[in-house]
Amino acid sequence: MTSGLARFETQETADGGQINLSGPWTVRNVGEHDAALRAIASSVSNTPRHMQGRVVIDLSEVTTLDTAGAWIVHRTQRDLTDAGADVQISGANATQSGLIELARESDQPCDVEPDRGTVLEAIAERMGRAVVMLVSEFLAMLNMVGLVMAVIGRIIVRPRTLRLTSVVSQMERVGLDAVPIVALLTFLIGAVLAQQGASQLKLFGAEVYTVNLVAISMLRELAVLITAIIVAGRSGSAFTAEIGSMKVREEIDAMRTLGMDPIAVLVAPRVIALVLMLPVLTFIADIMGLLGGGVVTYFALDISPQIYLQRVDVAVASNTFFVGLIKAPFLAIAIAVIGCLEGMRVTGSAESVGERTTSSVVKAIFTVIVLNALFAIFFTAVGY
Repeated sequence: MTSGLARFETQETADGGQINLSGPWTVRNVGEHDAALRAIASSVSNTPRHMQGRVVIDLSEVTTLDTAGAWIVHRTQRDLTDAGADVQISGANATQSGLIELARESDQPCDVEPDRGTVLEAIAERMGRAVVMLVSEFLAMLNMVGLVMAVIGRIIVRPRTLRLTSVVSQMERVGLDAVPIVALLTFLIGAVLAQQGASQLKLFGAEVYTVNLVAISMLRELAVLITAIIVAGRSGSAFTAEIGSMKVREEIDAMRTLGMDPIAVLVAPRVIALVLMLPVLTFIADIMGLLGGGVVTYFALDISPQIYLQRVDVAVASNTFFVGLIKAPFLAIAIAVIGCLEGMRVTGSAESVGERTTSSVVKAIFTVIVLNALFAIFFTAVGY
């Protein structure tokens, strides 16, 4: 038994099942188990067969129970009873029994229709909730970035604390393994961009500027953006799933018990690896995008490779190339931090891992696009 954390486990008995609760079942601790207990007794079809016989909810190892915990115990008993079970509560002391009885007496249907307000009020409420959520997410990201920076600062002071093996392993997974898909997609995007540009610029007799269109678009914006989106979907989701699975298996709790910092062991190596590899992938994307554009202009416009390279050299200034690369580390930090943060938020179920993984991909892609737009505005404003 681990003190300080609310726990529950189910087991099958000879004539039904048993749900063993332990630890403090208070408003601060029960939230993470709410969905799991709802899933057990949500309906007759979803309730396991052994939980539809004689079921005992054992509270003998519950250290503290408040009204939130009492409500969940009562609700579980009520829902299992509705699913056909004969539910008994055992091991509760007099205070706990009184609270559960109070929850049972308070469980009455409410006949009062809530005041839903006008449509404008509903829209304003939703917008307000969205703003609060965005601010909350932003603060959570800042907190995680601060923790990672603190760990990296300690690594700089004491390089021996760097988990080099983990960093190299992650670099292989997020970088080397991603090269084929990044190269293929950016090659195709460069080719499509050239084909569409050539077809439109021909109307004005300016098809030679197709090379400028492809080179500037790929090097300045598209290569880094497409690469970051691919990495967000591929590696960011993997970070969430890996850390989330460890959270479900309580491996992260075990690390803390052993005195190990999960940020140093799990998060920092992933952030460092992605910060190092995303600029490399962006460079590969630059080359493949230009190559795709070159192939199309050769066949569609009869522009030889020599002339194509000369046009690229004329069209592309050094700052055009570096604008894309400068953005890459910042986008990498956002992707890695969001992936790891969502993994840390997983609660004890496989369903939660799936939900957080989906959330990680959506948030990472959204953040990457927003950051890229902010960088584009900034570089244009400063004339770089």
